[in-house]
Amino acid sequence: MIEYLAQHLWQMWAVIAVVCLILELMAGDFFIICFAIGALGAVLSALLSESFYLQLFAFAVFSMVALVYVRPFARRYLHKGEDPRVSNADALMGRQGRVVETVKADGFGRVQIDGDIWKAVTNEPEDIPEGKNVRVVGRESTIITVETIH
Repeated sequence: MIEYLAQHLWQMWAVIAVVCLILELMAGDFFIICFAIGALGAVLSALLSESFYLQLFAFAVFSMVALVYVRPFARRYLHKGEDPRVSNADALMGRQGRVVETVKADGFGRVQIDGDIWKAVTNEPEDIPEGKNVRVVGRESTIITVETIH
């Protein structure tokens, strides 16, 4: 059995390529397909040489080349026309809200944006009192940085 696998190592690389293609269909970010391309490069080297180390080298080289050249090309042209809107907390940047708990100049406060209340800080030298309108200018984890709207 081991001798058969050693003599037909190209089949193992072909199976790896197919598995990577199937995984890429589930992921869709053009990362795993680079390893499928690397496995196809290893198939070619397995057909030309029996050296396992040469096959591993070919796998690594083809995978790296695909990561550098194929993935950016695929992402640019195959994801063209997708909705560029940001989601989750990144969508807060530039949004306006109302202070519901005074934002201390050297501490924290609370700001309401679209019904959600966020912990907030400010870079301004003075406290921002309750009821003031503010704009989100930064975010660190779940804490937003706000400034007063004049």
